[in-house]
Amino acid sequence: MLKEYLKVMKALSDGNRTKIVKMLALKEMCVCEMQAALKMAQPSVSKHLKILEEAGLVESRKDGMWVNYSLPKKPETSYAKHMLEILGDWLDDDREIKNTALLARTLDRCELTGRCG
Repeated sequence: MLKEYLKVMKALSDGNRTKIVKMLALKEMCVCEMQAALKMAQPSVSKHLKILEEAGLVESRKDGMWVNYSLPKKPETSYAKHMLEILGDWLDDDREIKNTALLARTLDRCELTGRCG
């Protein structure tokens, strides 16, 4: 149990990973959308997502050429469930979180990549 708790706490101890969780609370996103919102390279975003996924804080699903990330409907551990519930109410007044969330709402994978219809 301690191991599961530490995984969740370590995953959320990074500001960029916390921003990812807050963005995914707004909508399902692909890596390219998160890249644009966070202004980070793809390998960095993917590394953060892997840590969040291992902690049970995000989940992914393949949809054609896209991998979509979202918050889990049923988190695997009570620690992940509780922290996702708490984060729903926390940090909404933080300037960085607000700016990232505003940008995330406007991003569209088709416009970013030019790979849609």
